[in-house]
Amino acid sequence: MASPGRASMFVLIVACASGLATFPARAQDDPAAVLDLLAQASTEIAPGLALAREQSAAGDLIGAVATLERVLLAHPDADEARLMHASLLCRLDDPAGARAELEQLAGRPVSDQGWAEVTTACGAVERPVSREAEG
Repeated sequence: MASPGRASMFVLIVACASGLATFPARAQDDPAAVLDLLAQASTEIAPGLALAREQSAAGDLIGAVATLERVLLAHPDADEARLMHASLLCRLDDPAGARAELEQLAGRPVSDQGWAEVTTACGAVERPVSREAEG
């Protein structure tokens, strides 16, 4: 697990990259400020996905899932976030949760990259069929 200083620096980088409010120097030592910044970073799709990818790469799968859940609460139609959420649930040994996420994608187009993440994590699962492909 990353040290608090390293985590604070990561949050600072994400906040700056996503255009969030300035990050006061004292906030780096305040866990509540760090949590507030994490919550802010996950209210929009692109910064939330970026944050979740960083968390996942650092081995914080539960943190990445929590970030994606906040993104999906604010943006239920964020399909790439839902795909990543499903793949992380499989990595956390929750295939039923992953299936529930994938069922919500029925009738929507699914990106090849997002689907590759799902099949890497979950194995062979049926790809949701988009309405365009059905027609």
